[in-house]
Amino acid sequence: MTNLKDKTMKKTFSEHDMHYLRLLSTSFPTVAAAATEIINLEAILNLPKGTEHFLADLHGESAAFKHVIKNASGNIRRKVSELFAGDIRDKERRELCTLIYYPEEKLELIKAAETDDLDDWYHITIHRLVAVCRDVSSKYTRSKVRKSLPQDFAYIIEELLHERSDDTDKAAYVSVIVDTIISTGRADDFIIALCNVIQRLSIDQLHILGDIYDRGPGAHIILDTLKQYHSWDIQWGNHDMLWMGAGAGNNACICNVLRLSLRYANLATVEDAYGINLVPLATFAMEVYGDDPCEEFIPHLMAGNTMEEKYIKLTAQMHKAISIIQFKKEAQIFKRRPEWEMSDRCLLDHIDYQRGVVVIDGKEYEMRSNNFPTIDPENPCELTPEEHQLMERLHHSFRASEKLQKHIKMILSHGCMYTICNQNLLFHASCPLNADGSLKEVELYDGKRYSGKELMHHIGMLVRAAFESDTEKELRLYARDYFLYLWCGKNSPLFDKSKMATFERYFLTDESTFKEEKGYYFQLRNSEEVVDRILDAFGVKGDNRHIINGHVPVHASKGENPIKANGKLMVIDGGFSQAYHSTTGIAGYTLVYHSRGFQLVQHEPFTSASEAIEKGTDIKSTTQLVELSTHRMLVADTDRGAELREQIEDLRQLLYAYRHGIITEAK
Repeated sequence: MTNLKDKTMKKTFSEHDMHYLRLLSTSFPTVAAAATEIINLEAILNLPKGTEHFLADLHGESAAFKHVIKNASGNIRRKVSELFAGDIRDKERRELCTLIYYPEEKLELIKAAETDDLDDWYHITIHRLVAVCRDVSSKYTRSKVRKSLPQDFAYIIEELLHERSDDTDKAAYVSVIVDTIISTGRADDFIIALCNVIQRLSIDQLHILGDIYDRGPGAHIILDTLKQYHSWDIQWGNHDMLWMGAGAGNNACICNVLRLSLRYANLATVEDAYGINLVPLATFAMEVYGDDPCEEFIPHLMAGNTMEEKYIKLTAQMHKAISIIQFKKEAQIFKRRPEWEMSDRCLLDHIDYQRGVVVIDGKEYEMRSNNFPTIDPENPCELTPEEHQLMERLHHSFRASEKLQKHIKMILSHGCMYTICNQNLLFHASCPLNADGSLKEVELYDGKRYSGKELMHHIGMLVRAAFESDTEKELRLYARDYFLYLWCGKNSPLFDKSKMATFERYFLTDESTFKEEKGYYFQLRNSEEVVDRILDAFGVKGDNRHIINGHVPVHASKGENPIKANGKLMVIDGGFSQAYHSTTGIAGYTLVYHSRGFQLVQHEPFTSASEAIEKGTDIKSTTQLVELSTHRMLVADTDRGAELREQIEDLRQLLYAYRHGIITEAK
């Protein structure tokens, strides 16, 4: 009897569980609804894992970024080759890929060339695009695919995706659909829509490992593109943090942003996109440095960027003017925050202005230039009234830029210092370590010290505090200052070097002073033991776990390998920025993680979208298989799978509650 009684006893639920189950019942009000959802979720678990795409250190290279997004780092080209190998020529495959990447532009060229057989071309091309779309959509539920379809063609595309022309019973049906698309004059619109769906379904999740900003001209274009992208996240980089600090009103960050923009003669993002008024800076620079050749501040012009001599001179003068103000503003913050131990970077205090020498680490160095008309040797870090007025205007411009503030909100809402996704730990640069490879404790606000995961988490909270109106005033001021430390502090996870030698590079001839000693993370990250220790500290579990970083360009031309620690750490900054091409020998790495495993794609420099459209060229790349899975990974093997299993268990509890009368079904 006891056993029988035990078997007939109902489960009991806590008050908290009952509250949750009642909430769940509003979405699934009947046994049928809950059971249907369980069936649906169980089926999703057995779909192939979605493809993840990893990019890092974009540095404003919007044209190359947009192309890599369109071609999914060669993933689309690979699928086209697999689908049509032996059926169509290589040239036709390239043309099809280019059409998928740039449908509007490619259609114009094709229509100009195909005058007699355009309808025939439409027939062939639509059937091929449907085949590609069917392939890329195969790892998703019909519901998810349906949500990705454009409203105008959703029904037609869905019909074509699930009906095959080789089915004799349906061949005429499919043929009439395509015929009608063409005869009604909708072929172009349909092809464009289909190409966009292929791009959309080729990548499930995009990960940006930091540094959208600086050097290249199109950071704002990248962010505008991401605004329309279906699913992405970002792990903040040091250059992103610099712009976030500028947007928050940190004047030292504002100076650094302008200095870097002037150094690369790249003012498109600053002036054209964000509307920052640089006329006051230009006027000030001409008045103060009009007779100064400013040779050490001549901008670095990238290939294709030409300037008249008079504009080069003005840019150099503006460059010097904002750099001097930067050194002053940085020193003011370093003195205000002695706990950062960065007073040694207040180098304006260590110059003998009569002799033109500076003392660094107890050693005297001769300076290239000794023309400092705005510096008072008695108070070298104080701004002149004119500099102060200039900074007030620049501060207002950055704070009042509506587009900049919107882009910063995007970066805040889509990212943080790190993320963990499918057994991969993603962060931009470093996890500060001690010499023995143990996690280094770093002091934050109020003397509290953190390391590893806690350090990254609390830095993320501190960054957000700078933008929240309800943040206590003292904390908000500290958070605003802290952007500068994140940019150049020796224990910053986004920098992690002994110093930022900006002053030395501008003013000293002794190149030994330029050296920036990297922190222990960069020295030890090839150690599997150290990498495992970091992964353990962040709670990353599993047999195939990895750290994925950007930040430090991999010098492929010198034989450096982006795969480290016996495959457990991958560095995917291969020099996306044009400024790095001469030193890295390539134009960046991207990483693709699909259901079969990891593929690292090494790119050569991107020429132009127009060349890709006209000649059918693509970014030349080589693909390295980093790690192949022993089985095709399913959704069940991912973080999403773990979430779905939890949802299934919750729904089973709801079913139990319905069937035992604990909760009543809706009528």
